[in-house]
Amino acid sequence: MQFWVKILVALGTLLAVLYLSACLFLFVRQNRFIFFPSREISTIPSDLQMDYQEVWLPVISEENQSASTTEKVHGWWIPAAAENRSPMKSEWVLLFLHGNADNISENLKHSNRFHQLGFSVFMVDYRGYGLSQGKFPTESTVYEDVETAWNYLVNQRGIPPEKIVIYGHSLGGAIAIDLASRKPNAAGAIIEASFTSMRDMVDYQYPHFNIFPIDWILTHRFDSISKVKDLKMPILFTHGTADETVPNSMSQELFDAANEPKKLFIVPTADHNNIARVSGEKYFETIREFMKLVDYN
Repeated sequence: MQFWVKILVALGTLLAVLYLSACLFLFVRQNRFIFFPSREISTIPSDLQMDYQEVWLPVISEENQSASTTEKVHGWWIPAAAENRSPMKSEWVLLFLHGNADNISENLKHSNRFHQLGFSVFMVDYRGYGLSQGKFPTESTVYEDVETAWNYLVNQRGIPPEKIVIYGHSLGGAIAIDLASRKPNAAGAIIEASFTSMRDMVDYQYPHFNIFPIDWILTHRFDSISKVKDLKMPILFTHGTADETVPNSMSQELFDAANEPKKLFIVPTADHNNIARVSGEKYFETIREFMKLVDYN
């Protein structure tokens, strides 16, 4: 009998060690389940006949105040073309924040749609992506990176905050909502195929992880559903009904939680990355109508 008791105790101890090791692994490596940085620059704006300027910006954080060791983020400033300004009365700037698995070069075709509508566009790669310096991103570092991008537009280019529209796709949508919560004077926000919170995404994409104490383990919260309630600027949510990465119900939840003025554009059959392509001219019309709302506001 004592033999079997010892066996059970040993097995229980082993399982406890394995469980705690798995918890520690998830805690330490959680950003590897969230960020999938791409370094390769496959396209540049001139490939799409867009004039542009290379931009390198030092990111000064609380942890790193030394100019000699400061990491830099890379971006493209794409000024509005004169022939494209007619659809909109005012000159608007779009701060373009991409998702978790690509970089600015892989988003050029989409940013070109906004450029065709008359926007000047500033695209920036988070540290660890594209040509930006740095190692692997975290929630706090991407927030620092987009704060740096915002400060560049306002302080160096002299663009009034009320002329800047913050755009974010997927994870970039969560980053955009956070930035908007800290920049109440921004003109508006466009949130495409994004989610309510990282906790909700764990439930959706990794339901088997719920055998672990996720609420204790998860430090990268990206809690958009809490932040969006405080936004006062016009906000547009877009999503596709065939999105298997982020369910479109999450955009509905964000929309329901947001204050007026707000719009929701759901595209039948569109997936996570092709909302504009599937909706075609209707996408352009939706952006134009939203910008009228921004202009009026």
